[in-house]
Amino acid sequence: MPSSRAASSAPRQRRRAEPPPPLGSLTQADAVTASCSSCGAGRVTRLAMTLTDGTPAVFTSCTRCEHRGWEADGAVLSIDDVVDRTRRP
Repeated sequence: MPSSRAASSAPRQRRRAEPPPPLGSLTQADAVTASCSSCGAGRVTRLAMTLTDGTPAVFTSCTRCEHRGWEADGAVLSIDDVVDRTRRP
């Protein structure tokens, strides 16, 4: 069955992706560099992601007090702000 795409004479070039940031570790205490903004504990889970509207954000969850929070560009985001930024247009 013939393809509906026209054959290209030049090979496609791939864009070089930026190297990903180094991964942290949930099992190695010395790999954690953040602390909880609520209780000060040094064992937190941090997840960097891009929200639906393109905002780079970080979600932090404390393993001791279970405090959870969102940050973007160094500012704290409310949960309502996060939900607004994750809605599809």
